[in-house]
Amino acid sequence: MKILIDIGHPAHVHYFRNTIQILKKQGHKFCITARDKDVTLQLMHAYQIEFINRGKGEQNLWGKLWYGIKTNWLLFHIAKNFRPDIFLSFASPYAAQVSKLMGKPHIAFTDTEHAKLGNLAFLPFTHSVITPEAFQKNFGEKHIKFNGFMELAYLSKKYFQAKSDVLKQLSLDTNDKYVIIRLVSWSASHDIGHKGFTHSALLRLIHNIKKYAEVRITAEGEIPPDLQQYVMPSVHPSDMHHVLANATLFIGEGATMASECAVLGTPCIYVNTLSCGYIEEQEEHNLLVRLLDIDVIISETERILQNNAAKKEQIMRARQYLKNKIDVTEFINWLISRYPKSINTLRNNPNYQNRFISN
Repeated sequence: MKILIDIGHPAHVHYFRNTIQILKKQGHKFCITARDKDVTLQLMHAYQIEFINRGKGEQNLWGKLWYGIKTNWLLFHIAKNFRPDIFLSFASPYAAQVSKLMGKPHIAFTDTEHAKLGNLAFLPFTHSVITPEAFQKNFGEKHIKFNGFMELAYLSKKYFQAKSDVLKQLSLDTNDKYVIIRLVSWSASHDIGHKGFTHSALLRLIHNIKKYAEVRITAEGEIPPDLQQYVMPSVHPSDMHHVLANATLFIGEGATMASECAVLGTPCIYVNTLSCGYIEEQEEHNLLVRLLDIDVIISETERILQNNAAKKEQIMRARQYLKNKIDVTEFINWLISRYPKSINTLRNNPNYQNRFISN
């Protein structure tokens, strides 16, 4: 098959990189377009994925509209030359809309119920929507749910083994306790009206953490001058999961990193008024906690950091829960390479996906 994938975010590189590698070896051909956002292009180079750069996005409304027109025009011409059999993305409106113009199916993965504008932009043009079972909306006949999380496509033990040598880049030793604090930029459309830390709360939290562990901050936006001393030294984006896997505790405003820590077995406090189905499932099964009150956050932080067995206990808890989840990469590979028969199989027998459970 000839498969066109549109990548719009660093996380999307991870979702599909194993699929690209495996299906290429089986003879399938890929054309991949990628937005120049954050560390996306660095990751593409790191994993030796050939791609076409579709440029940076815009922040204001008119800029977003103009970027959308330009990107659709670019993808249409790329698709005309490549002539894909199928389009694949994580909720890309561009892949969806161009697939409709080309008369080809678009398979979209998503796990973000609250991305209302984004959902409106890709859903009408998409043949099949694939989400985790915990997804809290119903998209009708085109909707297929799978027993897993997107993060399992790259962080299950089959695809990821944590390395501790990355800690040297953080000026840390293997036995050092350290806490990663993640701050988001709050610029996404689905972030409007939501919030995480106040500056004063963050200062209080760091002051308390320093009694027990080192602090490293990573952020999407600018970090205030009085917090610069805690900024995490630059590590290659492809090493970030090793940093998270070795951390004593993660405290962050971003759902993706919180879910990654839940899968890795790193104790995690998610600080955000915004939630979603997969976060709620992970919270229900004690893979993370979602807290907003700074006094409660500090109390929970101290409880974890004072318990020397907290990390080991969390790893065992995560492994126990995740052993009945499917191999998400294997599922994606089967879904794409056997499309549309795969979709018909799942619609007629939803339990068929159980064949991908890997204990």
